[in-house]
Amino acid sequence: MGGIFDIAGRAMSAQLVRLNTIASNLANAGAVAGDRASAYRPLKPVFATLYEGASGRATVGVLGVVKAAAEPGRRHEPGHPLADADGYVHTAAVDVNAELVELVETARQYQNSVEVLETAKSLTLETLRLGR
Repeated sequence: MGGIFDIAGRAMSAQLVRLNTIASNLANAGAVAGDRASAYRPLKPVFATLYEGASGRATVGVLGVVKAAAEPGRRHEPGHPLADADGYVHTAAVDVNAELVELVETARQYQNSVEVLETAKSLTLETLRLGR
């Protein structure tokens, strides 16, 4: 039974990393910068399947968090203090709608892992009760 708890726990940890990157992206969605290089680019977690050699069980691991390749936008605002010489500010390359969809999916996957843990716990307790 310990494997179930480990797998569900790792899945929850991975979803928490995903949730944190979404929160960071949404928090920076309206950010502007004076040049393209310093404009905010959304963060994306990189996941990998991890296999345990002896048991053959698979679980998820977080390899890291990377910046997405999305290019920042450009908006003409000559009066803005961060505007470049041509009067443009560079906007964060965050698609708020896509991030919100990702947020809902992440919350559902996290909840699924919680339900797996609750089911495993109740089955373990019932097995112990039957063993008396």
